[in-house]
Order: sequence, then structure tokens, then C-alpha cells
Amino acid sequence: MTIILEAKNITLTYKTRKGFLSSFSHGALKGISFELYKGETIGILGRNGGGKSTLLRILAGIINPTSGKVSCLPGTTRALLSVGLGFMPNTSGRENAIYSAMLQGASKKKALSVLDKIKEFAELGEFFEQPVDTYSSGMRARLGFATALMTDVDILFIDEILSVGDMHFRQKAESAMLDKLNGEQTCVFVSHNPEQVNKICSRAIWIEDGVIRAQGDTKQVAEEYKGFMESL
Repeated sequence: MTIILEAKNITLTYKTRKGFLSSFSHGALKGISFELYKGETIGILGRNGGGKSTLLRILAGIINPTSGKVSCLPGTTRALLSVGLGFMPNTSGRENAIYSAMLQGASKKKALSVLDKIKEFAELGEFFEQPVDTYSSGMRARLGFATALMTDVDILFIDEILSVGDMHFRQKAESAMLDKLNGEQTCVFVSHNPEQVNKICSRAIWIEDGVIRAQGDTKQVAEEYKGFMESL
């Protein structure tokens, strides 16, 4: 199998000033290492605040780690699906779809060619022509998901996006994801829902307080995480 991405000893420390002579440090990630293989889907489980979303942003190249390194195969395109991430609030859904698709590596011609499919899948109706700052969080999620789904990228990073929106769209999005992932799509999928990870992912990593508590077989890791949550 081909390694498409490798994370080596990723750490991220936030520092904030508490007073004139003192500061506070928080280790959000503490030495995260794993390999992502081309065509697989890894699930990242963990509680809110455990470092999952921070890790995704580092893997997607949006923020830099304090130490460690993320390496990708040359020419690898990446897209992070997170509610409203990167949207320009004062421009329309149509304009944001074009802009987002091009950020994900599509040419303008390609972006324009998939606009109708994005509009149809996102189910935004006339709101597709309205500014994004008039959207609910669910509408933003639908636009972001539809744009990434219709734009071919090498690695999709998905941050809790299947937990947003109504039941109809969640089921539709999950079905579309499974279709895409059953092909050659490579994906890192963040969730706090072990059942969802067990359904979608071929391998899982559980992150707790910025460190990997378990990784490997999806069912086993999901059961360990579920047992931990039930013990709290």
C-alpha cells in the first residue's frame, strides 16, 4: 500500500499571557504519529476539546504544528470539510462554491462545470444565490460538503460535518460519502460518534487529551472509546 500522508510526532502548544509576568501553556497535541494509506478512511474519535479538530487543521496544512512534521506525496491535493470554514460571508453560495472548489485544486473551468451538481446536492434552492452570512450552520455544512464531494481531491478531511443538519441530509451525505469512499477516495474522518466511525472507516484512532490512546481495528477502537465514555 502507498503512504499518501505521514504525521511524525505532531505537537501543538498554545501559550496565552495571564498577567504582566506570567503566561499559561496548554498542550493541545502531544506527539501524534500515524500513516495514512492511499484509498483508506481513518476515523479519529475523541471528546470535544481533545485535539481532533486541531489535528485535522494541521494535517490539511491550515495551521503549523509547534513541532513535528506532516509529509504528503508530491502534488497531493487536500480539502478540509468543516462548517463554514473558509467561506466569505458577504458573497453568495454560488461564488463561495467556485472559490472553494478552486482552493481545493480545481481549475475555474472544472469549478464552473460542477456548480449545478453542487447546487442540487446542497438543496439550498434560491439561497444558493444569497450571501453565506444569511445561512444557518446546517446550510453552510451542506454547501461545504457538496462542494468537496463534487470536487476531486486526493485527501478529504471531514470534521464532524455529518452531525450537522437535518436527518434527511445526514443520511444523504453519509450515503454519498460511502459511495465515494468505496472508490479510491482517501479520507480522515473526525467524530465523537463511535457507531458512525465504525460504519464508515477502515481504521480508527482515539485521541484523548492530545495523545493517542488507541489505534488500529475500527471496531476494537470504537468499543474502547465507547467503554471509556460510559465509565465517566
